[in-house]
Amino acid sequence: MKKIWCLLLAAAMVTGAAQASHAVDFKAKGVWLASFQYGQNGNFTNGGHTGYDPSEDEFEARSRVRLVIDAVADENLSGQVYFEIGKSIWGKADNPQGGMALGADASIVKLKRAFIDWRVPNTDLKLRMGIQGIGLPYMAMGGPTVFQSDVAAITASYVFNENAAMTAFWARPYNDNYVGDADGDQKNFMDNMDMAGLMVPLTFDGVKLTPWGMFASIGSNTFRNDSSKNYAYVGNKINGVNGGYALSGLFPLRADLLSHKEKLNAYGTAWWGGLSGEITKWDPFRIAWDFSYGNVTYDDGSLNRSGWLAGLLLEYNLDWTKLGLFGWYSSGDDDNVGNGSERLPTISNDYGPCSFSGTFMGPDINGLERDRVIGNNLVGTWGVGFRLKDMSFLEDLKHTFHISLLGGTNDPGILKKYHERTNQWMAPNNPEGTTKVGRENLYLTTRDYALEFGLLNEYKIYDNLQVNLEASYIALWLDKSDDVWGQSLTGGDHRDIRDAWNVSVLFIYSF
Repeated sequence: MKKIWCLLLAAAMVTGAAQASHAVDFKAKGVWLASFQYGQNGNFTNGGHTGYDPSEDEFEARSRVRLVIDAVADENLSGQVYFEIGKSIWGKADNPQGGMALGADASIVKLKRAFIDWRVPNTDLKLRMGIQGIGLPYMAMGGPTVFQSDVAAITASYVFNENAAMTAFWARPYNDNYVGDADGDQKNFMDNMDMAGLMVPLTFDGVKLTPWGMFASIGSNTFRNDSSKNYAYVGNKINGVNGGYALSGLFPLRADLLSHKEKLNAYGTAWWGGLSGEITKWDPFRIAWDFSYGNVTYDDGSLNRSGWLAGLLLEYNLDWTKLGLFGWYSSGDDDNVGNGSERLPTISNDYGPCSFSGTFMGPDINGLERDRVIGNNLVGTWGVGFRLKDMSFLEDLKHTFHISLLGGTNDPGILKKYHERTNQWMAPNNPEGTTKVGRENLYLTTRDYALEFGLLNEYKIYDNLQVNLEASYIALWLDKSDDVWGQSLTGGDHRDIRDAWNVSVLFIYSF
């Protein structure tokens, strides 16, 4: 009898709780992508392999699905879970980009974001907690240079008035990943990386300004993967999806080979500051700019990195297109491998690099690789370009054409110093097709140039279905003098530097 009364009491309590609670409104949205691509020389060489690059065939088909579910209690409380399936190459069994071999059934469903949004009672302060997308401001370029990614964080946002707002965040991208030495000594010790940032959007009549700043504390063992005590703090370990981006952006050129390997007794410190803005009051003219400066310091001075990047965009709106002129300049390395790097330090560009083009060299607009062949950002380069954006002559069809000339800002003398320290000549590209410590896919000196042409065609088949046809070509001119790239282009995978090109067809279903 006691058990029956307990069950009845529990049922009554559940019923009462259900009646007291508010109904939750579930909303779903998503994007399906199917891409078919054909190209050659994806890492600017055909030596030593066949296919687009060492990891892909010339022709590849890919798919990716993203599903977002919002659980909305009311205007003060909601939550979101965001899943990604793929991106996967058709026919490939294993990761990376696998799970689509015969029979399928692979474990390729990934959690991309999961957070709650809530408002502090009786205030306008909004908080977001969990895995979320955070990005620094940009208005001229195709994306932020320093940081934009999914990360575990707490974000606070507040709107002061129609002219001013504020967003602040604390994020922890890495923690508890260091395995320690061979005996497990110091496992998880000083291996956390923490970040804090502040953005202040200011809006006036025809003018927008967003000053921002960010600080990071980097544990000495965050990127360490050795099992000995030789102070090899920069390993090639990929911590999470974007670990390669952090290794290439936070350290000097090949710091895993060139650093002094001194013992690090304290956390590394990093800070960034910038200003993005646009002026639209002189319509149809638009002027936009982005500026970023950053500095990273460690106990070992050979691991330090600091630099800057600035970009400018001038646009004129016509009835049938947006005419644009753009340019950027970023500081580059000097010829001293012992004093760190003079390039802007970066953390992650999850959605593609910052550029102005939208194709191949620039942002990953198709979302399915074969973009970013220059790198995940444009540090260590300069460039100028011209574009015609969103040209439209027929209903539901638009085109974007651009041409970009770029060069390097790195001192070519650093290559000789690299040879003196390692007894090998560094290649301008990454023959393995992977991100290396302290460098992007292509390392350009002041004697190197590239010219990119790109055309993107977008056609809306239905309200929720679009097809993109994209074609891109990059011509590359490297200085092949013996004191620049000549010694590294004499054999093996580095022989026969070639121009990169690619065409793709992408189908996008979104709801």
